[in-house]
Amino acid sequence: MSTITEDDVKEALKDVIDPELGYNIVDLGLIYGVTINDDSTVDIVMTMTTPGCPATNYIQEGTHQRLLAMDGVADANVNVIWSPPWEPAMMSDDAKRHFGFA
Repeated sequence: MSTITEDDVKEALKDVIDPELGYNIVDLGLIYGVTINDDSTVDIVMTMTTPGCPATNYIQEGTHQRLLAMDGVADANVNVIWSPPWEPAMMSDDAKRHFGFA
């Protein structure tokens, strides 16, 4: 059984920066779900700010690599979905302030 938590995963994923916005994917609200399986595989459900985001592959691969670098993670799956669509309200309060939404 894995000893990592959803909070551990989200904290690690703050290292993944959207290159267009220059802000981390967690505070941007791009992470929709984290599942930590008994075999220490982590499944991420996430989105991008737009379906045509040119950085999709970069962010998806960065997310995957950051998860694999975590102690206690045996494997990782990153699934990008488009529903529900991302909107600025999904950002953390810090990100909203940073981008002038608060």
